[in-house]
Amino acid sequence: MRNRLRELRARAGLTQADLADALDVSRQTVNALESGKYDPSLPLAFRISRTFKLPLDEIFFPDPD
Repeated sequence: MRNRLRELRARAGLTQADLADALDVSRQTVNALESGKYDPSLPLAFRISRTFKLPLDEIFFPDPD
């Protein structure tokens, strides 16, 4: 799965640590999400969606085939 997390975070003027605090995860988790090394759990995906006030499908999308 791919995501726009890095772009959205930068647009909001947040550091990885700021976003991690907002999501109640570690900065390393945010880094892993942004680099595509980790797919979020459903509860975390919903927290991300609420944080950026965007629907899930505007943040996360499948890898191209």
